Amino acid sequence: MKVSQLLNPTLREVPAEAEVISHQLMLRAGFIRKAAAGIYTYLPLGLRVIKKIEQIVREEMDAKGGQEVMLPIVQPAELWKETGRWDVYGPEMFRLKDRHDREFCLGPTHEEVITDLVRSEVRSYKQLPLLLYQIQNKYRDERRPRFGLMRGREFIMKDLYSFDRDPEGSRESYRKMYEAYERIFTRCGLTFRAVEADAGAIGGTGGTHEFMVLAESGEAAVVFCPDCDYAANVEKAECLPHPDTDQDILAGRTGEVHTPNIKTIDQLADFLKINKSSLIKTLLYKGDDRFILVLVRGDREVNEIKVNNMLGPFLNLRMADPEEVREVFNCEHGFIGPVGLKDVYVAADLEVAEMKQGVCGANKKDYHLLGVACGKDFIPAKIADLRMVTPGEPCPKCQGRLQEARGIEVGQVFNLGTKYSQALQATYLDDTGKEKVCYMGCYGIGVSRTMAAAIEQNYDENGIIWPMPIAPYHCIIVPVSLKDENVVATAERLYEELKALGIETVYDDRDERPGVKFKDADLVGYPLRLTIGAKALAEGKVELYNRSTRQVELVEADRVCSLVTEIIKEACRV
Repeated sequence: MKVSQLLNPTLREVPAEAEVISHQLMLRAGFIRKAAAGIYTYLPLGLRVIKKIEQIVREEMDAKGGQEVMLPIVQPAELWKETGRWDVYGPEMFRLKDRHDREFCLGPTHEEVITDLVRSEVRSYKQLPLLLYQIQNKYRDERRPRFGLMRGREFIMKDLYSFDRDPEGSRESYRKMYEAYERIFTRCGLTFRAVEADAGAIGGTGGTHEFMVLAESGEAAVVFCPDCDYAANVEKAECLPHPDTDQDILAGRTGEVHTPNIKTIDQLADFLKINKSSLIKTLLYKGDDRFILVLVRGDREVNEIKVNNMLGPFLNLRMADPEEVREVFNCEHGFIGPVGLKDVYVAADLEVAEMKQGVCGANKKDYHLLGVACGKDFIPAKIADLRMVTPGEPCPKCQGRLQEARGIEVGQVFNLGTKYSQALQATYLDDTGKEKVCYMGCYGIGVSRTMAAAIEQNYDENGIIWPMPIAPYHCIIVPVSLKDENVVATAERLYEELKALGIETVYDDRDERPGVKFKDADLVGYPLRLTIGAKALAEGKVELYNRSTRQVELVEADRVCSLVTEIIKEACRV
């Protein structure tokens, strides 16, 4: 491809709408253009990257026995109502009606549709297992679309669904997909981690892992153990209780204490001259129509996902507003506590359950209680791990110290069990003629998100640094001067030779200054650049520049094509 013929409108200025680096660089490098909030057009270079990621995904899905299908984007509401998710998905679902007033949605995911297909077509155990996948657009009406392709309303996704005879078969399908995902993201040239995660709205009774591309700009925090293979999203990470070494700091003080205008944990710790770990942080939540009082240590943060999973699931778990707090406790939020309550459900974190001399609100304005002990002064209805993990804590597997990193979720694998197959009656007859329910799994990869995540992990001040396997083109040829016939002839000869070798090559034939060409090449992120200049050519050489290493090498013009081929093959080898 010659640059003069390529639709690649680069920008010199950073667009005001772009907040994260991937969004900025994709707009500046001419990969995407905005059509509406959270909806983008892919220009030729952007689509080439997407197609390369899709091809890697297809090869690995097929290698594991996957069969590609194409499911409808417009889905009937009846299927979603059968599983009970029509209302659960909430306002993120694009809903519409046809001319006959029948309800439909634009597919945010396809569990219902694929399960309906299987219940109609699968009759015997001999037809299982099945691994069915597709690559197509998904639609979610995000409240606030942002970060370009990271959180859009229309995005490209690969989703595979497994159907097995029993839990053992389902676990084997899960293992296959886990391995396939590791190969996919390795082949894409990305640094990633698979972490334990929460199933969210997809649900299911089995485990789930997220595949996170590690990047400082990642919106998700993950913790991992450098001494073993444990890794988890902070929302899922298991927290072991840590004894409070300062439990004697109250020096025997007990009972009610006047704490005027003290409403926050920090203020209370300063006022009493004690550590925050001796305080009981008390938060009132409302899930659906039910109030839940959640207790964690004063130096900890409540993990709302753990609360929801342990005590719900609730359709609408949220912090109670000030009026609701006054309704339940007849006082301000900063002074509430678990002592003396009769009609409120109390859930305590594991660490709170071990506290013998804690401090909590007295359910009376400007007063707190000292020397409070769980099990003596109050008895929780539930004791569980309800807090957020913090870096430096012991690993729940090996006791090593957990470290934290930022990550961008690009894929997730779910063991669904029978959640959807039971609701939709996707059954089969076993070898004895008995009807049984299929066991399911679902496995998603955000294809467009993977493209953005690759940029977030690979860029510098000059532009994108594409991993070789997913770069739009592998090499660009830049003649320094179009007025030098020898330079132009050599550039065109090398261009034709590289194309004949199957190397994806761009030839910058524009009548522009060399600096402009170099800036555009770095911005777009071509992994290799061949610069043809009169001075080096006089010695029979051309300049080979490696974008990722920034190394420049003068190479004989007659052998540069073979060298480029070797570099590309090595970079794409798994």
